[in-house]
Amino acid sequence: MKTETTDTVHTLACPTLPKSAYVHVPFCRHRCGYCDFSLIAGRDDLIADYLAAIEREMTRLESPGLELATLYLGGGTPSHLGPDGLTRLFDILHTRLRPLPGAEVTIEANPQDVTEPLAAAAAACGTTRVSLGAQSLDNTTLAALDRDHTPDDVRRAVEILRGHGFAVSVDLMTAAPGQTIADVERDLEAILALGTQHLSVYCLTWEKGTQFESQRRRGTLKPADESLERAMLEQTIDRLTAAGFEHYEVSNFARPGGRCRHNETYWDCRPWEAFGPGAARFDGRVRLTNHRSTTTWMRRVLAGEDFTGDRDTMTPLEAAQERVVLGLRRRDGLSRTAFLTASGLDLDLVAGVPIRRWTDRGLATDDGEHVRLTREGLLVSDALWADVL
Repeated sequence: MKTETTDTVHTLACPTLPKSAYVHVPFCRHRCGYCDFSLIAGRDDLIADYLAAIEREMTRLESPGLELATLYLGGGTPSHLGPDGLTRLFDILHTRLRPLPGAEVTIEANPQDVTEPLAAAAAACGTTRVSLGAQSLDNTTLAALDRDHTPDDVRRAVEILRGHGFAVSVDLMTAAPGQTIADVERDLEAILALGTQHLSVYCLTWEKGTQFESQRRRGTLKPADESLERAMLEQTIDRLTAAGFEHYEVSNFARPGGRCRHNETYWDCRPWEAFGPGAARFDGRVRLTNHRSTTTWMRRVLAGEDFTGDRDTMTPLEAAQERVVLGLRRRDGLSRTAFLTASGLDLDLVAGVPIRRWTDRGLATDDGEHVRLTREGLLVSDALWADVL
């Protein structure tokens, strides 16, 4: 293990143009009780103004714009725009964002929105991948999560999407109110039967300001015990890896070749562009987040005013610390050589003490070049980051 103790920052190469972009579509049919995302439900009357504001914000980029390896449309629910709205949005984006041959182009979708016309429109726009917000294939769990689709909606959506040649990722949620280990096992078996390439599995979080958090405070909803949350995650890891999925990030599983390349941009701390309300762009040191309110963002963009909500400027050390946390969320872990090249700082200067503490406790391995969390480390990873940040 290296033991360099100087605080020298090595010279970094000049930043390159982003090869990835995120576009936030804030519209939803319904706000689920656990959701704290930047979105609005039941306001389709604002879609035309939203598209006009996106078109105006795109002019931040000088012509001809950016050539992209990944483009991701999230939300909200991009599929809520329907075939015509989605086509119009892509027409706007393609004036400045040009996916390269072989690029990964993802849209998020709700099961109820997926129809043959929507899938055909998405394919015509160059979409290659769809992330489907299923959360569960069990009626009781869906009701507990305040979702408004059925298990059959999920099955039908996946069938349509696979029929159009999309790579399909499914979101699954665990630790829902009242959910049992047996419920999770049935969900996993049902999702595996769909034949999708990717799964993102998230434990329900109780975010401040959400309906669920208010109900928790009143005592009408109760979070799952930590031991049950852990058992559900371990069960998920075991079942999906046995089925041939690679557990490549704390919450993400992929069949060979099916990783989400866009998310890997975030985890690698590479620069990316972003557009829309609440969207955050990053140049390697500074993260600029647009105003979270859809109406405020639209008004300011269309009026030619500053629509930035937050600016987070990191020192080289702070940027390196973030790189440690995001890198160790992945099973590939961190390479000391790559870390020095990307951050300009030695990994042991930034996090040597906690890394040694984690390896002593069996939470990480360190072969002198690569540091990786063990399975036990991944299971408790959220509790480790305070040692670094």
